[in-house]
Amino acid sequence: MRLFSLLRPGLLLPALSFGLTLAGAVHAQTPASLLDTVQSRGSLQICTTGDYKPFTLAKDGSFEGIDIELAKSLAKALGVEAKFVQTKWADLLTDMGSGKCDVAMGGISVTLDRQKKVFFSTPYLVNGKAPIVRCADKDKFQTVAAIDKPETRVIVNPGGTNERFVRANFKQAKIEVFPDNVTIFDQILAGKADLMIAESIEVKVQEKAKPGLCAVNPDEPLQYGEMGYMLPRGDATFKAFVDQWLHLAKATGEFAKIYDQFVR
Repeated sequence: MRLFSLLRPGLLLPALSFGLTLAGAVHAQTPASLLDTVQSRGSLQICTTGDYKPFTLAKDGSFEGIDIELAKSLAKALGVEAKFVQTKWADLLTDMGSGKCDVAMGGISVTLDRQKKVFFSTPYLVNGKAPIVRCADKDKFQTVAAIDKPETRVIVNPGGTNERFVRANFKQAKIEVFPDNVTIFDQILAGKADLMIAESIEVKVQEKAKPGLCAVNPDEPLQYGEMGYMLPRGDATFKAFVDQWLHLAKATGEFAKIYDQFVR
């Protein structure tokens, strides 16, 4: 009888009213996700460097590559238009933080330093750092120790993980920063540099594209690495959507089809 008396309508109504008020307050305090903003805007703004074949390459006023096609797939899943914003490796984090882009795509390595400032999607590719050299020098540059000699000329593109790897591991080799990541490999062919360190998938592609250049042990890279899509920090809802889209793209074979289109 006592328990039943506690459930009298007169006592239930205040409790129900308080619960609804609390739920409304929690809902009001929940910040809007970029997911809602993108769908309301009708476009997904994608930052990409356009200089990293096979992931992103600026060509004739547009972009092509693995991550360009996947960016279009993500935009389609959101029901919006894909809009590409060209950036530089050195400006990538700044552009993400300024709201210039909703997502950054294009062969971006997941690092702990970057993770302090942004979110990353689930990694979509395991990769690593490997040298690319003139084929005649392939046996000469097999290890970090073999490369790190005063007479070795290492060329590197500025602002990304390639440069960070080079500066962290080579203390004696001559390091030259070259601003154009598209023509940088021609400097090796021309004898103006001995090698470049890049992602293993990239050196494989460049080996096929430029006769005379050889990738050095790309399947056993000098450093383990992963690639992911750079997302705004703190937006768990948007990250969850991107992760689920990526999972489905892989599960349905869409990812593999796009990948094979650019890496043969």
